Amino acid sequence: MLYNTLRQYEYIVAVAEQGSLTKAAALLHVSQPSLSVAITRVEQKLGQPIFVRRKGAAIEITPFGHRFIDKALGLLQMAGQMEDASEAERPFVLACFQDIAPWFLAPALKTLRSKFPSMAFEGREGRFAALATDLKEGRSDLAISYDIGFEDHFERRKIREISPVAFVSIDHPLSGESSVELQQLVEHPLILFAEDLSEGYVSKLFEDMGQRPLVAARTASLEMMRSLAAHGTGIGLSYSHPPAPTSYDGQPLVTLPISSPQAVADIVVVWSKLQRSDRQFENILSVVGSV
Repeated sequence: MLYNTLRQYEYIVAVAEQGSLTKAAALLHVSQPSLSVAITRVEQKLGQPIFVRRKGAAIEITPFGHRFIDKALGLLQMAGQMEDASEAERPFVLACFQDIAPWFLAPALKTLRSKFPSMAFEGREGRFAALATDLKEGRSDLAISYDIGFEDHFERRKIREISPVAFVSIDHPLSGESSVELQQLVEHPLILFAEDLSEGYVSKLFEDMGQRPLVAARTASLEMMRSLAAHGTGIGLSYSHPPAPTSYDGQPLVTLPISSPQAVADIVVVWSKLQRSDRQFENILSVVGSV
């Protein structure tokens, strides 16, 4: 529990700097008796004197007082910085769901820096839960993401719709198809993302059809999913699909569009409902919403 106030610390520092109760009282626009009482109360709480005050003699600072005043001065400077901190000094943080960041984040940041040259912008990647937490707690201002995991605390603006794809090895029974339906995937083992929200979203697509998918593997990254699929572990199911026809280890694979209309998902710009909105924020939102 804090027993002393910043105002009391301000009194003590002023007396130390002025070397006089009278001068400090005039500077602070308080009476000298009030100033003296405030200092005495602090000293009583601390159990040690900060000043030696004798009638007709100059104020002296005790060794303990010097150490205390140094700390009080640091605390007051920190408090002043907190009160004077300007949001203009902080970069505007645009976050993006990790798997789609290569397609959306870099172009958005480039456009923002071009249209708002006097502002600083910072990009950040994350998974669904981290994006929501950062928006809610003010570490990010906007996020580009699939509309998954953002509940009533958030506002959103749709950017576009996107359909998922299936990654299969070149010798998979479905590799010769031009596109597939979700129903066709039920008979085959799947590779899903390990994140709860992502797996839950995909699982619900099958549950809505009265099906339960067979999960062969779970992975934390898109490229690991593609590699597993290329090596025949199962069918990778993702809403992100790099254009390369091979996995990172050079193994060829086939990317099949999933044509089931119920699988279409929204990519949105998301922000906290408690986010302060002004003209500048709306202008930035318009730019990000058009990427």
